[in-house]
Amino acid sequence: MDSGGWSRRRFVGALAGGAAAAALPACDNTPAPATTPAPEPEAGTSASREARRPSGPRPLYVGTYTSVEGGGKGIGLATYDAATGRITGSGTITGVGDPSYLALHPDRRTLYAVDERDDGAVTAVRLADRKVLGSRGTGGAAPCHLSVHPSGRWLLSANYGSGSVAVHPIDASGALGERTDLVRHTGPPPGPGQEGPHAHQFVTSPDGGHVLAVDLGTDTVYTYRLDEKAGTLTEAAQAHTRAGAGPRHLTFHPGGRYAYLANEVDNTVAVCSYDPVSGRVEVGEAQSTGTGPGTSYPAQILVTANGRYAFLANRGHNSLTRYAVEADGARLRLLGTVPVGGDFPRQIAFSPEGTLLFAANQKSSTVTVFHVDGANGELRRAGEAFSSPVAVCALPL
Repeated sequence: MDSGGWSRRRFVGALAGGAAAAALPACDNTPAPATTPAPEPEAGTSASREARRPSGPRPLYVGTYTSVEGGGKGIGLATYDAATGRITGSGTITGVGDPSYLALHPDRRTLYAVDERDDGAVTAVRLADRKVLGSRGTGGAAPCHLSVHPSGRWLLSANYGSGSVAVHPIDASGALGERTDLVRHTGPPPGPGQEGPHAHQFVTSPDGGHVLAVDLGTDTVYTYRLDEKAGTLTEAAQAHTRAGAGPRHLTFHPGGRYAYLANEVDNTVAVCSYDPVSGRVEVGEAQSTGTGPGTSYPAQILVTANGRYAFLANRGHNSLTRYAVEADGARLRLLGTVPVGGDFPRQIAFSPEGTLLFAANQKSSTVTVFHVDGANGELRRAGEAFSSPVAVCALPL
């Protein structure tokens, strides 16, 4: 692996002066947070279509880096009040190295984390007793994203450092088996300023027919077919952004025919069309993030469950951009930006009912929470920020 690209990704948000919030207490005898039986998507996907009545504290899991100064000790444990958005820390799941991204199994019994290191791995954690079920190598360096296939039988992960995507089987217990496939992005050539491919996301299309990998280094969205018996990948299509865009994160509109692409390097977003038959993606014109002059890196984009609004996290500008979604998903209209209340918002996620938005702020080591008005797309801060060491992912259940 050429460490240049990984260093840019991982430490572009390094803590100034090494300062960070105090670590959460260890979880030795802390009771496991209660969970609800309804299935939820992986961190950062669109909010659940079915609103559920808040009742009691909800679990919140926080991803971090453990190998940097001031970093965490593992996966942070907390609860939040679904009505007020208030977060309360409750411990740490130790034994997981650099868990910078988290995803939940559809049956809500198992949590998965990347181990974002040179010798990349993915780890499974049983939530009932927080037991680490083991780790499996991803076959690449610095895995930065993972998701669970809707069947619950396959874990998909993206190796940023080596520009590859991996597939692991999931058994009935939630544990991971040996890798069934690994595909490195060898073409097209790297974009301007990139030394190689950098896979940044690996997700399943809404129709379930294809899996898509977003690669920042090659300015490409790759579409694959997943053999659900063998766990192997076959490339179906490629979609290219404009040179140097640096695509990072793709989120689908609830209608399933359009998606929105956050471009990290050139600070833009793009509306994409998706053909569920062929899996082909067409990338539209680059659009403004509303952040104005200065350096800012779009991180992640979300769409409300009613398909009417989208929100983009901007690192550097430290804001959330609001868009109105129009023409059944085919257009984004810029509404403006809202201060995120933290420094370097690395990842954002909706609560299950879609009424709260959580932002994990890497540099300030905080998680900030917003009330989401689904009728008009307004965001309103929900109290004080929650301190968590080098917070880079927040997964509310």
